[in-house]
Amino acid sequence: MISKIQNEEYEKIGESLNCDLTNKTFLITGANGLIGSYLVDYLDFAGAKVYAMSRSIDKLQKRFKNKANVELIEQDLNEPLNLNMSFDFIIHTASNSHPLAFSKDPVGTMKTNLFGTINLLEHIKKTKGKFLYLSTGEIYGNNIDHSFIEEDLGMVDTKIARSCYPESKRAAETLSVSYNAQYNINVNVARLCYVYGPTITEDNSRADAQFLRNALENKDIIMKSKGEQKRTYCYVADAVSALLYILLKGENAQVYNIANPDSIVSVAQYAKTLADITGVNLKFELPDAVEAKGYSKQADSILSAQKLIDIGWKPLYDIKQGLKNTIKIKKELECLKV
Repeated sequence: MISKIQNEEYEKIGESLNCDLTNKTFLITGANGLIGSYLVDYLDFAGAKVYAMSRSIDKLQKRFKNKANVELIEQDLNEPLNLNMSFDFIIHTASNSHPLAFSKDPVGTMKTNLFGTINLLEHIKKTKGKFLYLSTGEIYGNNIDHSFIEEDLGMVDTKIARSCYPESKRAAETLSVSYNAQYNINVNVARLCYVYGPTITEDNSRADAQFLRNALENKDIIMKSKGEQKRTYCYVADAVSALLYILLKGENAQVYNIANPDSIVSVAQYAKTLADITGVNLKFELPDAVEAKGYSKQADSILSAQKLIDIGWKPLYDIKQGLKNTIKIKKELECLKV
């Protein structure tokens, strides 16, 4: 079931890539997630043969029913892979990727990012396929005086469990380039920022996801801070086109940031844009001085995508258009269910 707007997005991605993906084989891990599910949908649209992998076959069957070019694989990536086929491309999107998951399962977060990546790299080293690892802008830590570029090393506090996510992502990056150096595997790493869109999952606990759920339910958007910290947001269609651009046209063993320079806004600006589009109220319920001591101080987190833009990639959806598409697609899909 594809909405009119989704179809338009897929056609634009195809135009930007200008590559025939018919009969190419893709393994997408984390296929039930925000980015993974959009990847599967687009690749199916483009005529590729897609293998969608996740820990839950029930969720896969619910999400991708009636897709002829999609084969479903139930797999815990921490366990040995039960795969008897090779792939032209593996895109590894599987990971806990929101705050509640990190706090509930920091060990599991690290295991998937480390053991899962090793298992996939061990599989692909037997073939001539290409491997794309999805990392995160969190490996840089917080901004100080400039937008992060790929050469920045970043700084993360290793003494807290919350660092399970960026530290294991950083290690998985090194795993990927190490397999390239030792086994000559074609690999790339993509560092993503705050990706949003209609495929966002119900369990996502990020603030922007909560804002979106409230707006869709015609509820007020409530902010617990002034939201002054700036973020580099990226609409999921742009994120997916960037991932495929890196995979098909990126330089081997290189790292690329994925971000939209036209979508650098504060958290409050993001919430205000969403509220204006949907007609709901934006309210601030700021903590008092005592309560505020329990909140961590958030700094800006801004990524530069100039390296990717320099090889020809171009984002198409600024924050306003991306949020408009998100709302329209959600509402169109609800109507199609009726």
